[in-house]
Amino acid sequence: LCYQVPALVMGGLALVVSPLVALMQDQVAALRLAGVGADTINSSLDREANVAAWRRVASGQTRLLYLAPERLMTERMLEALSRLEVSLVAIDEAHCISQWGPAFRPEYEDLSRLRHIFPNVPIIAVTATADESTRGDIEARLFAERVETLVLGFDRPNIKLAIESKQDSKRQLLRFIERHPGKSGIVYCLSRKKTEEMAAFLEKNGVTALAYHAGMSKEAREANQNAFMTLSGVVMVATIAFGMGIDKPDVAYVFHTDLPGSLEAYYQEIGRAGRDGRAAEAHMLYGLGDIRMRRMFIDDEDAAVEHKRRSHGRLDTLIGYCETAECRRQVLLGYFG
Repeated sequence: LCYQVPALVMGGLALVVSPLVALMQDQVAALRLAGVGADTINSSLDREANVAAWRRVASGQTRLLYLAPERLMTERMLEALSRLEVSLVAIDEAHCISQWGPAFRPEYEDLSRLRHIFPNVPIIAVTATADESTRGDIEARLFAERVETLVLGFDRPNIKLAIESKQDSKRQLLRFIERHPGKSGIVYCLSRKKTEEMAAFLEKNGVTALAYHAGMSKEAREANQNAFMTLSGVVMVATIAFGMGIDKPDVAYVFHTDLPGSLEAYYQEIGRAGRDGRAAEAHMLYGLGDIRMRRMFIDDEDAAVEHKRRSHGRLDTLIGYCETAECRRQVLLGYFG
């Protein structure tokens, strides 16, 4: 709604910047089903497919073109686009600018040049999860503060929030899943090794479970994701590599076997549950070992001192959320302002 509808109303070519190939392909497929001329040019397509897509763009058939920041911010692409009638630039999952930072994907930072390259074209940045400091980052880096920021509701009342102390995470997970027989769910683990162990453990106990992490081959990841998206009653055991843009309506629960990275990450991950509006659960196990592990991750990161200080602050907020005696929903909504 925020950028596809305006793109169609305004005419011309809308550019959509998106961080993941799977995300671009999902949106392009959905738009085409609705009869909209949409295309993506990305590294997973062969040269022929990309050239054909560009021809459609250049001839005016394409209304929305999806690109990764790395592809968009090449001189060649910018030069070619400057000759076309670009009507809108939309930056999707804009929190990536803040979270991934200059070390991981420098082109995200580079998107700030767009307002000079397309001076008369409206630019919108959208995300479903950005706390105040992430919003500040987006405003400063992308727009040099010259931007109107709209913050809408964060409340998902159909998701029940629960946290229990970690004793035997395998048994605790199995007990939880046995209360939700035949339902689809996502189980998040901190490491690739634990992801595989948990999936194997569930399978051994009669649960249809699949693993997903960045160490698997692309084919295996895609096969598991497709099975999860198309079948019911599948449990996906995954690292945070799985999730962005996952729009499966009937996910009945999200279970964290380990502490997430921040309250923002937690909110993003539990937001994959209950999209059909039915009752869903967000269940987290939480122990002291998790906190030590997370502190170590932050200290070992190749990042500026200020970035680390903020990361430790975010972790403190998450610990406060876990230990609060108040209503968790109020704490969560208060955090997002």
